[in-house]
Amino acid sequence: MKVSLAWLNRLLDRPVSADEAEHALTFAGFPIESRQPLPGGDELLDVEVTSNRGDVLCHLGVAREVAAATGRALRPPAVPPADRTDGAGPCPIAIDNADHAACPLFTATVITGLRPGPSPQWLREALEAIGQRSINSIVDATNFVLHELGQPSHVFDLATLRGRTLVVRSAAKGERLALLDGSTRDLAAGEWVIADERGPISLAGVMGGAETAVSDRTTAVVLEVATWRPAMVRGAARRLQIRTDSSHRYERWVPPATIEHARRRLVGLLAEVAGGRVQDGVARVGAPPEPARSITLRTARLRAVLGAPVDDAAAERTLTAQGVAVTARPSPAGAVLECAPPSHRPDLRIEEDLIEEVARIVGYRALPDTPPLAPVTAHIRAEANRGLSAVRHALAGLGYQETIGFSFVEERWEHELAGNADPIRVLNPIASPLAVMRSSLMGSLIAALQGNLARKASRVRVFETGRVFRRDASVLDGNRSVAGVAQPRRVAGLAWGRVDALQWGSKERAADFFDVKGDIEALLAPRQANFVPAEHPALHPGRCARIELDGQAIGFVGELHPRWRQGYELPSAPMLFELDLDAVLARDVPAFAALPRQQSVFRDIAVVAGEQVSHAALMEAIAAGQGGLVRSARLFDIYKPAGTTTAAADMKPGERSLAVRLELLDNDNTLTDERIDATVTEVIARLGARLGARLRG
Repeated sequence: MKVSLAWLNRLLDRPVSADEAEHALTFAGFPIESRQPLPGGDELLDVEVTSNRGDVLCHLGVAREVAAATGRALRPPAVPPADRTDGAGPCPIAIDNADHAACPLFTATVITGLRPGPSPQWLREALEAIGQRSINSIVDATNFVLHELGQPSHVFDLATLRGRTLVVRSAAKGERLALLDGSTRDLAAGEWVIADERGPISLAGVMGGAETAVSDRTTAVVLEVATWRPAMVRGAARRLQIRTDSSHRYERWVPPATIEHARRRLVGLLAEVAGGRVQDGVARVGAPPEPARSITLRTARLRAVLGAPVDDAAAERTLTAQGVAVTARPSPAGAVLECAPPSHRPDLRIEEDLIEEVARIVGYRALPDTPPLAPVTAHIRAEANRGLSAVRHALAGLGYQETIGFSFVEERWEHELAGNADPIRVLNPIASPLAVMRSSLMGSLIAALQGNLARKASRVRVFETGRVFRRDASVLDGNRSVAGVAQPRRVAGLAWGRVDALQWGSKERAADFFDVKGDIEALLAPRQANFVPAEHPALHPGRCARIELDGQAIGFVGELHPRWRQGYELPSAPMLFELDLDAVLARDVPAFAALPRQQSVFRDIAVVAGEQVSHAALMEAIAAGQGGLVRSARLFDIYKPAGTTTAAADMKPGERSLAVRLELLDNDNTLTDERIDATVTEVIARLGARLGARLRG
């Protein structure tokens, strides 16, 4: 917001210096981005205004803040109590505004007898001081009031209008509008315009049309002063990529209550600089201004929140300086202030807003450094869970580096890598490609791999933890949930390139499925997961497994699908895994167990089974015995002959030999050969019954 110091001082009872204005505004929450000296001793201040304070986007709003912070009195511009008119009849222009939600209030005033020409010197200097180009007296007057009071307006040349009705409506598909900046835009359905019988003549709240623009031959105009729904103006300005002083203010809400004041100020200024007079009355369509709302402020609550001894009179004086109408009534705990905020402060809605307003004007630096008094309760993590930092350290210990990606991703990732045909869309994306919320972390990891490959990395191991977002009708609103959206936490990793960093001790080879499987087993240890062949949209159909823990699926691991390896232009396919983070954080609570009194006995068996027999099925069949002597089993060798050999005489095509070491233990009694042989025979029989396996000869 560009502010002329000379213009600002015209609105105060005593002038302020640039240093004093900068100090007052900065500590009121409006820092000065830059200062620039101007001719005649003036100075240009560039004030940073927060998005919730549209009332400060004008010189009067800035002057109001300076006055409150420095103890000066505000001297607002004089406004005629009524229009100077040539008659007492109705306005010759009618208004058709069917949707008051889009346009809460619309006014039209016909002004005749205008003599457009160069503006007076004081008006030109005021506008040029803030970087505005002087055009003519009529346009300059509207720009002056916009920067003085913060109320945008627009004037239509009456002679160029078709008909005598201004229609406020939504644009029809295919309509076009030539704008004042010389461009012609195709309008979309839902963008609001002001139209006459011919069609659109102005893009509502953004910019007027070229066909009804004021020229040096204009003698009569229709003055439009209105307010528009912020979201509607913001959407049109963004889609058409047009940013104007008017749209900047309408996007932050211009209250209807300020319209009449600004309209009369502008009518009086036009009479002064261009000689115009109002023809008959004023046309108004829309809701009347809302009555002032009342907010109760307890001064005892004010002192408790701020931790500072702000007396009742100071609180009342501070709020009054901001235009708040205050009525005080006594109370045993302190005064109770009934506050009616002014119409230009829609941000003041609850008691906490008023407390913040007092703190802002008094000055945060003036508040004592009083530490809050509150009970501190330690929240002890359950022993059955480990912290997220432990998981991060475990993955870092396995050679992975952590990455952090956006929660909103490219829609292509969701379709291709997550198989999500209906992702959750972002209403206001920070960039057009990042248009949907992620339901998988794999896309971010592949993007990280691409970035590393672009920098000639030869070995990449990365992981990420975070929430994903998917539709789930069973989710209800709560403190940490949004209705219809599930937000589970995930941990995902990617390995590409050499299995080990460059070194001399082992032969160089690329990381494969079993390397990443080992990393997952180490991450979950001492819990043991099962890896079941499965399919996943992002992974190779024959090199993908579903990870199950205690019978529950917790994620997937596998090699990137060849189609996506080619689609994302990768030299070779990386290995990927994605797990449910809550399942990874869970762990078994250690339980005491006495050392076994007896020694274990080990027996090795080799069985011939079909190639379709998986490791998980083999271990499950061995553990299903009733005797309870098998303490553990470990597969230590797989043999499949390459051709016809003596060793392969007892194996048919499609079979292989599986060698398993069995650990047998009885805590109470020493195992005898009879019991050992009986247990081994039982295991072999069970393998034959369940898996069709037989003892190798």
